[in-house]
Amino acid sequence: MEEHHCCFYSKMLSRFSIGSFMLSLVIVLVVRVLYVMYQCGKPFPKGASRSFTTLIVLGSGGHTAEMLSLLSVLRMDRFTPRFYIAAATDNMSLHKARGFEDSLPDKAAVKEDSLQFTQIYRSREVGQSYVTSVWTTILATVHALWLMIRIRPQVILCNGPGTCIPLCVIAFLFKVVGIRWSSIFYVESVARVKKLSLSGLLLYKLRLADQFFVQWPQLQKKYPRAHYVGCLM
Repeated sequence: MEEHHCCFYSKMLSRFSIGSFMLSLVIVLVVRVLYVMYQCGKPFPKGASRSFTTLIVLGSGGHTAEMLSLLSVLRMDRFTPRFYIAAATDNMSLHKARGFEDSLPDKAAVKEDSLQFTQIYRSREVGQSYVTSVWTTILATVHALWLMIRIRPQVILCNGPGTCIPLCVIAFLFKVVGIRWSSIFYVESVARVKKLSLSGLLLYKLRLADQFFVQWPQLQKKYPRAHYVGCLM
């Protein structure tokens, strides 16, 4: 009888220990997530690197043209090395990015290994069935994780293409677990006048972006955490 009770108490203690551990882990993760959300958007500390490894997400349908227009007004020497990423089916965007880099006045000073042009799998192609998109979504997520581990960007620039979502989610998770702190800057497309794109809405609602910019004042009124910067095109 005593042996039975001892075994019972041992099992209860084991379950309690596991439960306490899981609860503690959840509390730590919640606190860490809240800390990351609190820190997001704060300026780089004094003494930070003079240049930042930068991931630039391109996309079809005008996204690339808007991104290159934005890059043209930045101090490109502060954003190097640069990694341009576009969907695997989007060859034109990377071609435009190469042309943009070739047109820069300080092209000769840019080292060849400080520029990389990469493609990423899309979670779902236009017209693809939802059944087959399960597999492609898993593949795209794994590929995005591999790219983020390899690049480990300090800055991510994006403006709407769906390919930015897995990259930004992984970047946020990297912040939470302490692998890498990547500042995400999202600029909503100028075509979005009254409401955000799906990508923009996800990044805004989930608070994944460190800085969120819109190009129309009515959008800033509707989404108060966004910053109105005027039309950049």
